[in-house]
Formats: sequence, structure tokens, C-alpha cells
Amino acid sequence: MPADHPPAVGTRHPGTRHHASAEGTRPTPTALPDARRPAPLGQVDAGATAPPTSDPAHAHHLPPGASLTSRAPATAPGDGLQPAAAGSGAPGSAGGPVLAGITDEAAPDLPGQLAVLAELGWSAIELRSVDTVPVAALSDRRFTEVAKTLSDHGVRAVCLASGIGGWARPVSTPFEHDLAEFDTLARRCGELGTRYIRIMSYPNSGLPETRWRDRVVARIGVLAEAAETAGVVLLHENCSGWAGTSAERALELLDAVRSPALKLLFDTGNGVAHGYDGLALLEKVLPHVVHVHVKDAVGGRFVAPGQGAARVADCVKLLRDNGYQGTWSLEPHVSLVPHQAGALAAGAPAAFVAAGRAMARLLR
Repeated sequence: MPADHPPAVGTRHPGTRHHASAEGTRPTPTALPDARRPAPLGQVDAGATAPPTSDPAHAHHLPPGASLTSRAPATAPGDGLQPAAAGSGAPGSAGGPVLAGITDEAAPDLPGQLAVLAELGWSAIELRSVDTVPVAALSDRRFTEVAKTLSDHGVRAVCLASGIGGWARPVSTPFEHDLAEFDTLARRCGELGTRYIRIMSYPNSGLPETRWRDRVVARIGVLAEAAETAGVVLLHENCSGWAGTSAERALELLDAVRSPALKLLFDTGNGVAHGYDGLALLEKVLPHVVHVHVKDAVGGRFVAPGQGAARVADCVKLLRDNGYQGTWSLEPHVSLVPHQAGALAAGAPAAFVAAGRAMARLLR
């Protein structure tokens, strides 16, 4: 098989039909009942939850592993992705905005992560890593413990972070890594009652632009078909990869893949970090955004939301004016160096809580 094409996934997803295509053998998803089918682009999925990414390191390589054994439910109990009532009360309360945290930026261990959520009064987490281990790389036993602990504390996951297409996994990386990680995360979405998996679109590794684009579209097309079959939704973030910093490319990716299981995650601060106008990008992709990361930055450093150059308040207003009803997930980056492994800065829990309170003020 030419190097430009992802490998066949025929034996990875039992119960799917297959047909030949330019990308190799791609699964044709069996039809999902209407109640299980992802919401149309631009609408919030009532069953979505958010994942913690693995940065302090992001999720990297996962050995080929388990295949799908369960589907994520179309709706998750206490999901919270409901229309926000005007003048609603505390964040996360009935009718109010759903606030979540990527809490491995406050503490590596789960008790420490839950402690900052409790201090903020939030009951939603975007799960990325526990004890510095990416959520996809946790052993089944450890993941079961994590899921039980979250349930016991009344905390729901709103999204799971992945390393698929991320900064450490360029387009030259064997596609088997992504398929294996997807299988694990899709199964874990089912266990947690969430449907969202965060992905990116593969940094280049020396390919001509056209070949880079074609390989990205082919890979994400295969993953989106598998996601639709599994009842989960891939969220492409404006970060690393072919479509990470361009609204036009993000829209082209959506148009080329044409799957209800591929939507967009907008990060308010990535534009400052990567050198583009984030608000201008948001204006163009707005109907397709179903999940938001909140951060802010000025110059070369990250700051609390509302204190930098990302125009977070303007992003919030634009989203709300256009009916956004999804989760606002704090990823402040104030206590870590993105994409580099290592300990959190001293005072990370307090810094995370301060950033969370700043975000909550912007969302009142």
C-alpha cells in the first residue's frame, strides 16, 4: 500500500461493512438509530462530555490495543449541555453555563484534580491524564478506578483528550497508533457516558502541501467513519496540524470528510500562541463549534482568561449571540510549558483556581 494511504481497518471494527476507496479499505458504518446519531453540525450534542488531554505531555503513542466493545450513549445522565438561561446562577447549575476543567494543569493526581474542581464548585472535567499518564494509556484496571472515583464525587467527563493528529504525532506516524488509541477512547467514552474525543490534524513531516492535505483528509475520514459507527464524535481543535490555524482549511476538512461525527473545538487562546487572529477564525467556523477551550495569552506567556490579547470576552459574546450551548472548558496553561513533559510550577492548584474564577466572571 502506498505510504500516502492509511492502512485498512477491516478487522478493527467488527460489524462494519467495507468498501474500496482512494484511502484504501474504509469502513462503511452501519446506520445508527436516530437517537444515537450525532447532532447536526452547529448543534450541541446532548450526550457530550470533555476529556483531559495528556499535556503535561499530551497523549502520545499507544500500542495496538483493544477493539470497540461498547458504544457511548447518545445522552449522558446529568450531561448539562442544555440551553443556558439568561441570568442563571452558579456555573454548572441547572440552566447555567457548564464549566469544566482540564485539571491535570492543577495537579497530576486525581485527588488533586478533584480538589480544584470542588474549590471552584464545578462538577465537570475534561479528562486528559491521571498521574501524568494519558487517559488512553491508563490500564483498564486503573481507568475503571478513575471512572468510579469520578462517579463517587459526582463529577462527569465532558470530553476525552487524545494524541491523534497532535503536535507529537505528525502525518508520517504509523496510522495504527491512531486507530488503536481511538478504539480505546471510544470504549472509555462508553464507560464514562460521554461522546466527545479531541483530535488535531497532523503536523507535516516534509510532504508537499497537496500530499499532506490528502493524507490528513484520508486519515480523519477513516476515523470519522469509525466514530460514527461507535456513536462518538471527533472534535478537531484549532491547534496543531494541517487545519489547525486556518478557518478555510478547517471548513475544507469538514466538507471533504462530510461526517456528522466530525465537529470543531474552538480554543480561545491558541491564536495568540500560534500567530493568527483567533476571533476572526471563530467568526468563519462558528456554526460548527460544539466545544470550547478557554485560555488567554499575551506575547509569549499565558495569563488568566480576560487578561491577555485573545479577546476572550469577545469570543464568548460571539458564541453566545449565536446560540452556543456547549461546555466552557478551562485550559489555562499558566502552570506548565505546553508540549513539554515536566512538573507543574509551584502553586499550580491556586493558579488554576484563580484562572477558573476569572473564566467564571467572563461567563456571568
